[in-house]
Amino acid sequence: MEYKHNYFIAVLALALMSINLNLAQVRITPERTTGIYEVGETALWIIDFDTEKSIDSVSYVLKKGGLTILKKGFLYNRGEKIMVSHLFNEPGAVLLDVRWTNARNESGGIVGGAIASPEKIKLSAEKPEDFDTFWNTQLAVLQSIPKNEKLKRQKSGDKDVNYYKVKMDNINGTKIRGQLARPSKGKKFPALLIVQWAGVYPLQKDWIIDKAKKGWLVLNINPHDLPIDEVDSFYKEQANGPLRNYPGIGNEDKNTSYFLRMYLSCYRAAQYLTERNDWNGETLVVMGASQGGLQSLMTAGLHPKITASLALVPAGFDMMGPVVGREPGWPKWYNNIENKDVQKVRETSKYFDVANFIPKITCPVLVGIGLLDEVCPPEGIYAGLNQLKTSKEIILLPESEHQDKEGSQQPYNKRAEEEWLPSLLKGEQPSRK
Repeated sequence: MEYKHNYFIAVLALALMSINLNLAQVRITPERTTGIYEVGETALWIIDFDTEKSIDSVSYVLKKGGLTILKKGFLYNRGEKIMVSHLFNEPGAVLLDVRWTNARNESGGIVGGAIASPEKIKLSAEKPEDFDTFWNTQLAVLQSIPKNEKLKRQKSGDKDVNYYKVKMDNINGTKIRGQLARPSKGKKFPALLIVQWAGVYPLQKDWIIDKAKKGWLVLNINPHDLPIDEVDSFYKEQANGPLRNYPGIGNEDKNTSYFLRMYLSCYRAAQYLTERNDWNGETLVVMGASQGGLQSLMTAGLHPKITASLALVPAGFDMMGPVVGREPGWPKWYNNIENKDVQKVRETSKYFDVANFIPKITCPVLVGIGLLDEVCPPEGIYAGLNQLKTSKEIILLPESEHQDKEGSQQPYNKRAEEEWLPSLLKGEQPSRK
């Protein structure tokens, strides 16, 4: 299956982030705005200073896979453009990091990037032999626990939408908590599961009200066993207390990992939607960004009734990346080993690596990847998605780090919200790009 890339790219593209220190402005301009090369081709960046005013200590580092330094040095503003290049001799990605300081010790920085033959990038590690057995066992345990779902009707703020708070039972006496909305008129609807990015925070009604108005039966779940609408101070206390570094909780054993409860909550939420009388029995979509992208793709690989998965800058890929010289994606379990058995942590991470769920996906997927993303680096995501046997659309975002700065993730958001979701809502497949 060929990769599908959308290129809603500005003329300068790739890494057009400028920081003005009232002394100088520095730009990185790529020779190729897509950022995509083939092995044997040379990537080239032009670095130029907007003014002739000097700044001190302008340095650059060119890294492969976020870990291996290929080139480094200092740059000098002599009124001419400076070029940095890299010859790709193997599939993979490089990042060009330019940083500077001025006489007042103020600092700035910009990043550029490129990737070669992404469809040929391979996994950093094979999945455990008992991977499928482990997850089938966990699903059997979950299914032995009654859902005991409880819905509490709340005001939606819109006469066309019914809104509920939802609670269900999960493993080990924990709960799944979320919010559900559906059109107030009608009997059967396509279903949408929205899963959340990392952090500890409340859920917002407007995340689902708008989609329910458009015709979705939509469920949005908290990744943690926490109430969904407490005051901000409650979540800050949780984040600084029991949920501090929650990815590291229990990560020496696949049976105690914090993410076991989270993954199973996604499965149960999807299953709950399929058992509702108001589901149309045909369309079941899951979507999310970052940690939510992790959950979206994982759920599609775990639950057979998912009909489409949408994931923006998905986390959870390439947990063993450092063994092949790549920075792993968040939550970077490879290095989350303080006062722990290193080997056990790294072995456990393989059972939660999203790449190992990918081969089981049977539905179409839409994925947005940030070329400049150091939180969820592009190489590992591509390596995982290369295992897909179903249709896929990958949008490489050449200006995007992990966050959506200056509209850098607009190509994905536009495609997801204006084309994929409307088509899926009507029971149709999105048009091919």
